[in-house]
Amino acid sequence: MSFWKTKKLTEMTTEEWESLCDNCGRCCLNKLEDEDTGDIYFTSAACDQIDLETCRCARYADRCTVVPECIDLRQPGFTAYNWLPSTCAYRLLNDGRELPDWHPLVSGNAESVQEAGISISSYAIKESEVDDLEDHIIEWLD
Repeated sequence: MSFWKTKKLTEMTTEEWESLCDNCGRCCLNKLEDEDTGDIYFTSAACDQIDLETCRCARYADRCTVVPECIDLRQPGFTAYNWLPSTCAYRLLNDGRELPDWHPLVSGNAESVQEAGISISSYAIKESEVDDLEDHIIEWLD
């Protein structure tokens, strides 16, 4: 049986944990929270550290030092999965849900994320190119 079906996130090895990431890049999009409702809005502006072709962080090993706002999901007691996209494996598994068919661990194909249109590579821009994040809210994501 697949490890993600038998283990809790906290029980996974580093290799298992890292393989859950589908490299869609959605977690690296800047988000805005409505202070009144708590609703979270994704923008098309991605962290400057992401490679928009591969949707991988160029500074992954030291990302939380380079970008202090970057969140390490493996930190003890982490529970803010609601800030992650609804398609994120970490959020799905935390919520007791299954991985989607397009997830590389299910499909066996690393390109299935691109093929399913989940990757941000076709629409994201770097945050340094943005003046006002509110102008870049994307209503159709999450």
